[in-house]
Amino acid sequence: MNTSRDQLPLPEDLKVFLAVVRKNGFASAAEALGYSPAYISKRISVLESTLSTRLLHRTTRRIALTDDGERVRVWAEKLLGDFDEFVGEIARARHQPTGSLHICSSFGFGRNHVAPAIGKLSQTYPGLDIRLDVFDRVVDIVGEGFDLEIRVGDDLPGQHLGRKLVSNRRVLCASPEYLRRRGTPHSLDDLKDHDCLVLKERDNAFGIWTLSKDGQPETVRVGGPLSSNSGEIVLEWALSGGGILLRSMWDAGPLLEQGRLVQVLPAYSQSANVWAVYPTRLSQSAKLRVCVEFLEACFQDLSVGQLVQA
Repeated sequence: MNTSRDQLPLPEDLKVFLAVVRKNGFASAAEALGYSPAYISKRISVLESTLSTRLLHRTTRRIALTDDGERVRVWAEKLLGDFDEFVGEIARARHQPTGSLHICSSFGFGRNHVAPAIGKLSQTYPGLDIRLDVFDRVVDIVGEGFDLEIRVGDDLPGQHLGRKLVSNRRVLCASPEYLRRRGTPHSLDDLKDHDCLVLKERDNAFGIWTLSKDGQPETVRVGGPLSSNSGEIVLEWALSGGGILLRSMWDAGPLLEQGRLVQVLPAYSQSANVWAVYPTRLSQSAKLRVCVEFLEACFQDLSVGQLVQA
């Protein structure tokens, strides 16, 4: 048997060949496969031509394998079996969550909400090997090898897919002590005369707050003696009377309910929904689909869900 590596037999021709061997004839194989005997004969001829050898001894009553035919039978059964296993593995990977999953998120939301949810996800699906990284910068999820980003804010990258996990908004708030000492602002422009706690986060413009009132966006430049790239640090400064901050309801909501913070200019807010961002369609990856759906269910339990409607 002599064949060139650039002339490989087609899986369909190997399948036809095995059917002819098992059914001991062209007509029986054609009936079993739903083809005409002429088609079966043509595929066997193509296979023999591709392999440059004769595979079958044909008589009027029966067929018999040549020596090369027997070798092809053994390899065809192995190859087609491996091929079926390969296709099955791909299908299972699309429906059963297994393998590695690399996720990223921001510091605050990632530590306080994504991390606990991922812990529960790992317990529910032990076949997943999950890594979670947190950043305070823009992440190139494809270039840096991430499967999924959980991000707060509606500035989504246009080249990726996304699903909103939970509604959220940012509000202005300050401690009662700060408002007693410095007074309460009555317009967005009044913020220029207040100590505002500025958070340098991702690629957002530093010291520029854009908020909406009745669906109309307004922008104000703010400043103060304190700023940080950590939302938790800024929040602690606000609680200790350091100034006014713009904070997500998932974080500020419980503190507002407890009276430790007071909402300022309640007519204004900034949309900051929580999104799952990913480069691959969920239907193409079971591990990604399960993770996104699991996080969506987890985040519905956040108080932010009710507070957004308040």
